[in-house]
Amino acid sequence: MEYVIVDGRILERATAKVDIEDRGYQFGDGVYEVIRVYNGKMFTGKEHLNRLVESAEKIRMQLPYSPEQLEEKMEELIAKNELETGTVYMQFTRGTSPRNHVFPGADIAPTFVAYTRKVPRPEESMEKGVRAILDEDIRWLRCDIKSLNLLGNLLSKQKAAEAGCFEAILHRGEKVTEGSHSNISIIKDGVILTHPADNFILNGITRQKVLEICRNEQIPLEERAFTLDELSAADEVFSSGTTVEVMPVVEVDGKPVGNGEPGAVTRKLQALFKAEIERRCGKL
Repeated sequence: MEYVIVDGRILERATAKVDIEDRGYQFGDGVYEVIRVYNGKMFTGKEHLNRLVESAEKIRMQLPYSPEQLEEKMEELIAKNELETGTVYMQFTRGTSPRNHVFPGADIAPTFVAYTRKVPRPEESMEKGVRAILDEDIRWLRCDIKSLNLLGNLLSKQKAAEAGCFEAILHRGEKVTEGSHSNISIIKDGVILTHPADNFILNGITRQKVLEICRNEQIPLEERAFTLDELSAADEVFSSGTTVEVMPVVEVDGKPVGNGEPGAVTRKLQALFKAEIERRCGKL
């Protein structure tokens, strides 16, 4: 039996329903988060839930729960579904009301849904590395909000899939922003370069942990936009994200990155990130 949350209540998935006039369905008017679960425990759960609240505030939506209350509900759902390794997904929309571009009144409560999914760690891909393509970043200018409006991301991800690649690396003109579903960093002469956390990218929680690790381990780091030429000349490239952890990119648009193998700095980051997971969630 699989269980989900709808408006705060745990239900059997088969009985769960959302109204067809829900604003998430009609407008993408909402926000979401995905949290990794290892050994039945949420990894960086508090960070994700705080970002959820921040995203809601940016679209002028008041959530009916605090991060602490949401954490309790997610833990209850994880336990109910006996999830060991996977993800927990949650989203809030601006609720159900007759279709109108103007926000509904304060009497309309947000719609809250959540569910879990078994997702193994991508160990083979992390060991061998993955391929990527380049694609123009056609998304809106508030990529810092983790909203339900993901059509631009989906179109880029589909291009990558059709090319037999794992990820699409997005760029606005000559400046690289991020991936279709992950943050992108490069390494040149031992220095990690990654786009600053502004409105052009989502400030990934995994990205934040990687930067924290770099500072703690005194790994050289620069937060600045890098160019397509710098990407092409990089010694190493990696993507980072909730489900991909630290993922080596060994080929971009058919051209090998470095020697075409995951590099030493990326390997070090993978090991340090795994150690952080185990510190919080137990042995993997």
